[in-house]
Amino acid sequence: MSVRGGLGLALLVAAGLAAPFFVYPVFLMKALCFAIFACAFNLLFGFAGLLSFGHGAFLGGGAYVTGYAVKIWGLTPELGLLTGMAAMGALGFAFAVLATRRQGIYFAMITFGLAQMVYFAALQMPFTGGEDGLQTIPRRALFGIVDLSSHLAMYFFVLILFLSVLAAIWRIVHSPFGEVLRAIRDNEVRAISLGYRADQYKILVFVLSAALAGLAGGLKSLVFGIATLTDVYWHASGEVVLMTILGGAGTMLGPVVGATLVVGIQNYFAEFGAWVTMIQGAIFVVVVMAFRRGIVGEVVALLQARPEKTVNPPQIDSVPTTSPVPAGLQKG
Repeated sequence: MSVRGGLGLALLVAAGLAAPFFVYPVFLMKALCFAIFACAFNLLFGFAGLLSFGHGAFLGGGAYVTGYAVKIWGLTPELGLLTGMAAMGALGFAFAVLATRRQGIYFAMITFGLAQMVYFAALQMPFTGGEDGLQTIPRRALFGIVDLSSHLAMYFFVLILFLSVLAAIWRIVHSPFGEVLRAIRDNEVRAISLGYRADQYKILVFVLSAALAGLAGGLKSLVFGIATLTDVYWHASGEVVLMTILGGAGTMLGPVVGATLVVGIQNYFAEFGAWVTMIQGAIFVVVVMAFRRGIVGEVVALLQARPEKTVNPPQIDSVPTTSPVPAGLQKG
């Protein structure tokens, strides 16, 4: 990690530690949950080039599975989250096996169709609570020791998991596996010609992304004590695309900035009702038109820009004072 990256990470950690003493912790926890969700999606879209329109299935599915495991089975929070991640990893594998057979918009529409199937399953299954959702999910004690009933304790637990996810994604992206993902994103045919089995890499990154999205959903269900159809609806899949593009796809902190911006607009402009959607749309249009690489993407591009080398003008002494006269025109 570069000095600039280490400094940015230190500032992020410092801001995270100080934030709950100045901002309402529940809002911060919601922002961090969606930041994990956006980072998980960015791993698939920003670094592998796979646009999924069905990632809400993993957010909502993780919320339901984690909530059920903690409430009905009596598991501790960490075991409930691991159960939700494992279930969403398995669901992501099923999605990937079907969706990776196609590319581009066909891949996106297959994921959208599969996510809609998950939504209707969640609507009909008895353990999900239908339209009422799975309510009164307890937080319980972490490892049976640390009480998470207070907002402050729960916030620091969410913060630790967020930083862990960010570190894990950074390690994945900067590993040989991440290099292959970028090669597939940039030119899949060339990557295949070099001997890489692109389908297997795409399936694996899809599973990783789905598991992390399930972690985000599970955390959200523990924070608010409820898992509802809202998280598994197609609107959640569209929101994560918006968050990632706003912040900057293919950057580490872009999804975090995008998620914080969208969640902030939803919370602090809630009094405007339906106008919130229009505000989000206007901001999205402005960012796409003015910052094509996203907010963080443009900042990174400016920091990495180097002044172009200037060509020194010809010296005056080297320029002849008189133009040469053709031999035929010289005086004899």
